[in-house]
Amino acid sequence: MNTKNRNLAQFFPAIRTKDLILNEINSDPTLSGLFYNEMSLVITDIVVELEDGTIANIEVQKLGYAFTGERASCYSADLLLRQYKRVRDKPRENFTYKNIAPVYTIVFLENSPKAFKEFSDQYIHTFFTVSDTGLSLNMLQNFIFIPVDIFLEKLHNNGIQSELDAWLSFLGCDEPEYIIQLIQEYPYFKSLYEDLYDMCRNTEGMMNMFSEELRILDRNTVKYMIDELQEELDNTKEQLEVANSTISEKDATISALQKELESLKNQK
Repeated sequence: MNTKNRNLAQFFPAIRTKDLILNEINSDPTLSGLFYNEMSLVITDIVVELEDGTIANIEVQKLGYAFTGERASCYSADLLLRQYKRVRDKPRENFTYKNIAPVYTIVFLENSPKAFKEFSDQYIHTFFTVSDTGLSLNMLQNFIFIPVDIFLEKLHNNGIQSELDAWLSFLGCDEPEYIIQLIQEYPYFKSLYEDLYDMCRNTEGMMNMFSEELRILDRNTVKYMIDELQEELDNTKEQLEVANSTISEKDATISALQKELESLKNQK
């Protein structure tokens, strides 16, 4: 495992209870298909495989997509199916579902949707399937959402206090004072910043989408979000026009009353 992979692997123990080591990054074409989409809200999207076979999709969104849960579920399903096909096609005897490892969809939201703002003191949200009876089954799909904007509020108030804070600062903060503090307290991030610089020189190479169908859904979702914003702007404009009309009517009424008052004064 190369140095870049080993550095990135250190992120997983910070957000998961199990200490795992990264084994591969985008080394298998069955796990990812490369697309560049000019309408995408995604900054970075990579697929990683951990040493125990667990697959994780790590995505950074500049602006949180609408239908956050539905979109993540589709990407997770796509990833799980790809892993199933990948494991199935490996030469082995007695292949069973047990050979399929868990998949994680990890989404960083630089500007998180409204729903996350209702949990202003929480910046890591983990979702996994549980039974309402206590029955335990090995369900394979897991989700972690990290609203970076909410974390930054905590960072500005309390600074970097843990390795998790360090990772989230690296991924979501571009303020020089915190970058300097990060490198001083966690020197291995210096090489990660160098890796990040190299990645940013090739933006197209950073964009990993899973399938043409999901790319189309993302494009349609962006269009929907634009339409929603336009509708909000139109409604706001209409409300302003109504308010201006009401103000004009009130001004006219006040002017008429003032004239009537002056007329009454002149009659005395």
